[in-house]
Amino acid sequence: MSADAEPASDLLAIDGRRLGTRARATRRKLLDATAELLETRGLLDLTVVEIARRVGTSPASFYQYFQNVEEVVLALSDEVGEELGELAVLLEEPWRGRAGFDACRELVRRFIDYWDTNRAVLRIRDLAAQEGSQRFRELRIQSLSLITDRLTEQVAASQRAGRVAEEITPYAAASAMVAMMGRMAAYHQDLETRGFTREDMVETVARIVYQTVTGRRP
Repeated sequence: MSADAEPASDLLAIDGRRLGTRARATRRKLLDATAELLETRGLLDLTVVEIARRVGTSPASFYQYFQNVEEVVLALSDEVGEELGELAVLLEEPWRGRAGFDACRELVRRFIDYWDTNRAVLRIRDLAAQEGSQRFRELRIQSLSLITDRLTEQVAASQRAGRVAEEITPYAAASAMVAMMGRMAAYHQDLETRGFTREDMVETVARIVYQTVTGRRP
């Protein structure tokens, strides 16, 4: 994750002070250390002492930047969520013809790559949301809306053109497609042990998404 993931002007200490260069670097190290620990730990298993020790600082230093472990993971989830904006460009133009299907396939492929890169944080975020955390749930919805809202617009346009059934609700269809991509991205490594490749999955999911969104065959 980049040290520039958040604008420097937006970064504040717990007491409201604006963070200087050195303080921003320490905060970044705390975030990165937490992300590394989440590879093998759950949210409830992590402690401030572990995170501080990984960075080589003290718990007192940690509390200058975050109130608790959950706050660090929320900050990581927010950063990771914003990365989906890079995929949204693939939905800026209506999906038509070969170029449209290529954009759809690339969306699916990059969504899986995004999950693989950020798997530890996304796993914890989604688990916390499922277990009832309102803050993690809102972050998840906010993040996925970068894709869901644009897919909704595409489904609605296809519906107006008469290619998608009137009985389908565009937002529900878009949400279902995003949920499918997320589920397949989360478990694709396990599923690929059943005799198909990553590219097989990308192609299959892309065709389902494309037909649902556009009402056209690829």
